[in-house]
Amino acid sequence: MTIALALNGKIGGDFALRIEFDAPSQGVTALLGPSGSGKTSVLRALAGLARIPGRIVVDGEIWQDGKTFLAPELRRTGYVFQGAGLLPHLSVAANLDYAERRAPQGPFARDAIIENTGIAHLLDRLPSRLSGGEAQRASIARALLSQPRLLLMDEPLSALDSGARGNLLDWLEALLVDIAIPVFYVTHDHAEAARLAARTIRISDGRLSD
Repeated sequence: MTIALALNGKIGGDFALRIEFDAPSQGVTALLGPSGSGKTSVLRALAGLARIPGRIVVDGEIWQDGKTFLAPELRRTGYVFQGAGLLPHLSVAANLDYAERRAPQGPFARDAIIENTGIAHLLDRLPSRLSGGEAQRASIARALLSQPRLLLMDEPLSALDSGARGNLLDWLEALLVDIAIPVFYVTHDHAEAARLAARTIRISDGRLSD
């Protein structure tokens, strides 16, 4: 699988996104840049959550161009938000159930994902009873159980304190090595990008930068 993206359009007001790149079929691609540079907009375009003029082709399938716009549910992207984004009225187990019910069959098995994310002891808890790091682990588990073709991670560590961030970074580094799908990882932290990603795409003011 290869991912080809070319976006050229305004996102509200006068901010314009003009970005073009190809990404490999496996491994982590970091989107690195300051806040407000357009990194999250690229993720939202990939997920189909934002309709920005341009073209997106995944493994030869057109997700978006001048005539086509594939609905988000047909793109099968797993999205990990900065604030976890778990359904607050459902337990961790029920959040996982929700993802599984909506997913096709795929390579990510529930028991293995629960073990690898270390959330077995959290399954009966509501999100309000989770720490920041626990909530992000549960969010990543839910995203993987949706059997995604792409995993999109929007600054998943930025809301954590330094201790929780360091612990989760160690765990995330090991987890991402074993995920055989493309991962797009948004961050403003250069060290984080260097540690997790095989490739880094730098973005500034809506454009690629050196």
